[in-house]
Amino acid sequence: MTAKPPFVHESAYVDDDVELGEGTKIWHFSHILSRTRIGRNVSIGQNVVAGPDVTIGDNCKIQNNVSLYKGVELEQGVFCGPSCVFTNVLNPRAEIERKDEFRLTRVRRGATIGANATIVCGHELGEYCMIGAGAVVTKDVPAYALMVGVPARRIGWVSRAGEILNETLTCPRTGERYTEERGTLRRTDDE
Repeated sequence: MTAKPPFVHESAYVDDDVELGEGTKIWHFSHILSRTRIGRNVSIGQNVVAGPDVTIGDNCKIQNNVSLYKGVELEQGVFCGPSCVFTNVLNPRAEIERKDEFRLTRVRRGATIGANATIVCGHELGEYCMIGAGAVVTKDVPAYALMVGVPARRIGWVSRAGEILNETLTCPRTGERYTEERGTLRRTDDE
């Protein structure tokens, strides 16, 4: 099987020292800055800025109007909804440079961030969590947590397939079972 080369729309800019994985697509008016690493089969929507020094794992989908600044790391299979926001400094000022204060924001495998959600820097979003549209994340998010509101709070759990789990903690789509212990959730198969 032949590797599919990355596609970059003619209106997009890709700076020097960028890695693009096979099958990755970068659409209209996007800009990928130096030292950014993008995995295989990633979809970068319109008007996206990534970098510098950003890592995007395989199979991620970045919808339109998203900016991924230095300090953001997306593991594989992350979905970033339209116009979601990542900050990189806690107390920005136009007249004070704080580039040495950028904070790491790590988004674990399979997480979903809804449209217009804001992720305040320095936090980790656990694997397969789901951040609702318009939510504002101000603290670490556990794996599989369903987070909504301002500030975001956990209102339930979701499965790897993104389905809301009921009291039996069984995914209605796949039948996968989960267990909850002390505010964390894990798949029963992982035990």
